[in-house]
Amino acid sequence: MQNFKNLIEKRTSLAVIGLGYVGMPLAIAFADHINVTGFDLNKEKISLYKSGIDPTNEVGNEKIQKTTINFTTDEQQLQYASFHIIAVPTPINQDKTPDFGPIIGASTILGRNLAPGSIIVYESTVYPGVTEDICIPILEKESGLTCGIDFKVGYSPERINPGDKIHRLENIKKIVSGMDQETLNEIASVYELIIKAGVYRASSIKVAEAAKVAENSQRDINIAFMNELAMAFDKMKIDTNEVVDAMNTKWNALGFRPGLVGGHCIGVDPYYFVYEAEKLGYHSQIILSGRQINDGMGTFIADAIIKQLVLAGKKVIDAKVAILGITFKENCPDVRNSKVIDIVKRLKEYGISPDITDPWADIIEVKNEYNIDLKQLNDIKNVDCLVLAVAHDEFKIMNLLDMDNLFKPLPNSEKVFIDLKNICSLSELTSSGYNFWRL
Repeated sequence: MQNFKNLIEKRTSLAVIGLGYVGMPLAIAFADHINVTGFDLNKEKISLYKSGIDPTNEVGNEKIQKTTINFTTDEQQLQYASFHIIAVPTPINQDKTPDFGPIIGASTILGRNLAPGSIIVYESTVYPGVTEDICIPILEKESGLTCGIDFKVGYSPERINPGDKIHRLENIKKIVSGMDQETLNEIASVYELIIKAGVYRASSIKVAEAAKVAENSQRDINIAFMNELAMAFDKMKIDTNEVVDAMNTKWNALGFRPGLVGGHCIGVDPYYFVYEAEKLGYHSQIILSGRQINDGMGTFIADAIIKQLVLAGKKVIDAKVAILGITFKENCPDVRNSKVIDIVKRLKEYGISPDITDPWADIIEVKNEYNIDLKQLNDIKNVDCLVLAVAHDEFKIMNLLDMDNLFKPLPNSEKVFIDLKNICSLSELTSSGYNFWRL
């Protein structure tokens, strides 16, 4: 295992390509053991890292300031590494087909800077076959080298859960795969440097690729089931969370609850599977149906908001609505593929432009991504309707009096309170006299 030996003895280095929510924790962890180059095209991001600032909040400023990582936007620095991890996003296009732009771009850059004897591991979520059918040909074309002879390739799906301080990189078992046994052994040894939970050796690259898509699709389907129940129970005038609380008393209940499903994994990955399956003549039934249900939740919630405004006697077009939270999940600054935006878009169809606040989201990023000007929480006032959309800790510590101060001075029966994250207890909401609705 010459490559691993060279890394341990620091005669060469490991390069992480793509320093976001996945790449940065990897780079930080490896830098405690071996020489690491952290490469990203985003000059602003690299500048922040060099200044000791972590915009992802995944590892924290202190670790960034202490790390020995060589942060760079200079692709030629990749020539000095012999082990490369590509951790760029794999988004979808408007028509829900895979957008391979980032992974093709990363492969192209690495290919023209690839040194003989290197190992490349892809962590980006893809459908089975992408690593071998799309990425390897690019590496060969750009480098002039031959895969299997001059360089080796593997795949290890990322399993990082952004914002989760319990399930961290080091204590989540890592799936690894390689194009042959020797490569698999090298890759496994490298990851075992940082993964305390150990590695699982998949039998092939395609199996590892499929495992990632399957685990995210499974979660997507389970949440879709709960969302479908929520829509049905809403018509039956049954509180879904009370049903879930009762159901969860059984030992084999899965604990899922209804909600918005966005982000760069669960809200995207199932479409990669559906795309490849349909190319091969199989039309997905369960996975695609689940995705369609979850994609429609923003509209369902917005329509519920409108209904509650009407029941409270409000003139919809004049109603002032405020939304607490815009990131795709709690205690995480990531706004990519946030389904809160679907609520906003639907409300705008009714003539409502809601005020939005989020202590975790970057104001500039939200403006660039969605053309929305975030407000400070202190600037949210005199609203007719308050929507708790994301369960950030900053919102969870607010009591009903804190929230009541955001409303217009009206009788509680004329105040509309929408709790999408089950933050407030049902008894509190009922006794408050608010016109309320929970998902």
